[in-house]
Amino acid sequence: MKCKKKIGTLAMSFVLLGSLLAAGTTSANANEKTPGMNTSKLLNVAHRGASGHAPEHTIPSYKLGEEMKGDYIEVDLQMTKDGTLIAMHDETVDRTTNGTGLVKDYTLEQIKALDAGSWFNDKYPEKADPAYEGIQVPTLEEVIQTFGTGARYYIETKSPDVYPGMEEELLRILNKYNLTGVNERSSKVLIQSFSQESLLKMHNLNPNLPLIQLISYKEPATISEDELQELSEYAVGVGMSASKIDQTYVQNVRNAGLLIHPYTVNDKEEMKRLLDWGVTGMFTNYPDLLNDVLHGK
Repeated sequence: MKCKKKIGTLAMSFVLLGSLLAAGTTSANANEKTPGMNTSKLLNVAHRGASGHAPEHTIPSYKLGEEMKGDYIEVDLQMTKDGTLIAMHDETVDRTTNGTGLVKDYTLEQIKALDAGSWFNDKYPEKADPAYEGIQVPTLEEVIQTFGTGARYYIETKSPDVYPGMEEELLRILNKYNLTGVNERSSKVLIQSFSQESLLKMHNLNPNLPLIQLISYKEPATISEDELQELSEYAVGVGMSASKIDQTYVQNVRNAGLLIHPYTVNDKEEMKRLLDWGVTGMFTNYPDLLNDVLHGK
C-alpha cells in the first residue's frame, strides 16, 4: 500500500465535500450520521495478506493472514479491461506476475493466464514453496467466495481515476454478498483510499460504509483541527505511513474521535511504540508478530 498521491490540504476540499454529501444517496438516508466503529478493538491488518510469508494478494497469502490471527483481509483493487475488480497493488502486472503492462489493458481471461506466485519464490528463496508456482490473481468476488461473509475485508480503491465505475462495481459486489448495511458497519468491511473523491463517492452511494482516508506525507505528519473536522464528516479513521507520525499526531486524531491505522509495521518494537501512543490498529506483513505483541509475547 505505498503512497501514490497526497490528498492535499483537506481544508481546500470543503466545496467538494459539501456538494457530494448534499447530493443525496441511492441506498440510505443522507442525513444519517457517519457510521461508528468499535475503538476498543486493536486491529491486526494482514497487509496484502501475510505478505511477508507468501505472495501478496493471493489466496495462499490471505489464508496465512487468517491463520496468523489477522483481523482483516486487505484487498487492493485494480480493474481489468472488461470491468472486473481484481486483487493487485500495482497498476501494472510487472512486479508480481510474469506479465508486463497495465492492468487496465488486460481482460480477466488474460490476467488469469499470468503466474502470480513464482516471483515470490525467486525473490525469497528461503520462503519458497512449489505450491506458489502458477497461482492466479484472484478477483474480489473470488476472495469473498473463498473466505465467506463471516470474514472481514479492508478494501482499497486504488487509482480510481484510472478506473471509471470502480466504486459502483465495488458496491454492487458488496451488496451481492450482503456485506453492507447498518448491521455490518462495525465489522465486516472497511473501505480505504488515498483519493478523497473516491471515498466521498462511496459515502454518497452508501453512507453506512465505514471509510478510512489514507494520507501521504512527505514531511513529518501534522494535521489541523479543521482537517480533522472535515474528515469526521465522512470517514471513521485515517491511515498513513508509520514513519511519519508521532505521539502528538496520534493523540490529535484520537481526540477527534477517529481511528488511526498506520502502515506498514514489521518490527516488534515499533509495534509496541505505536500501541503505546494510542493507535487503534496497524498494517503488517507479519500478522503473527503483531499477534504476539498484542498478547504480550
